Amino acid sequence: MMKSFFLAAALASTATLAAAADNYVLDASHSQIVFSYNHLGYSTTYGMFSGFEGEIAFDQENAANSSVSVSMPVQSMFTGWEARLGHFMSPDFFGAEDGDMITFTSTGIEVTGDTTANITGDLTMNDVTKSVVLDATLNKAGPHPRAEKDWAGFDATATLLRSDFGLGAFAPFVGDEISVIISIEAMKAD
Repeated sequence: MMKSFFLAAALASTATLAAAADNYVLDASHSQIVFSYNHLGYSTTYGMFSGFEGEIAFDQENAANSSVSVSMPVQSMFTGWEARLGHFMSPDFFGAEDGDMITFTSTGIEVTGDTTANITGDLTMNDVTKSVVLDATLNKAGPHPRAEKDWAGFDATATLLRSDFGLGAFAPFVGDEISVIISIEAMKAD
């Protein structure tokens, strides 16, 4: 029961947080977002974001008073191939400039099990905001053995259509559907 309550509290969202909400910050060194898409039917191509920032506020007594928000610079994307990254940052896709951000702000939660939930939130990318649902799992919550403070880890998955965000160049030959895998750790704020 406590695990499902912690998950709901850590991942649910509302705009107003009660005074009892505890603040957690993402551990940037152990938080990643990996995305993949089909390339012309020949392969699955991968990219990644890491080192991003985010906060989770949760109230263990009332999960409805909780929220999660994450932001990352578009230009922090890693593809493993410089020419591909340059193409993604070009006007064909993001037309990215310094300061352009991708953000996610939760708007609701549906607890689906002891350690699982569907998290609905607003994803803003390429100046377009769409509602998305993350299928989330609480991996572990409790005292960190080295940091000596409370810590929590979560995994989540989602499927997006890049064309929904004005990034549909070369679809359908290059897959429009993007699979997203998220793994984050968060530490209780001081």
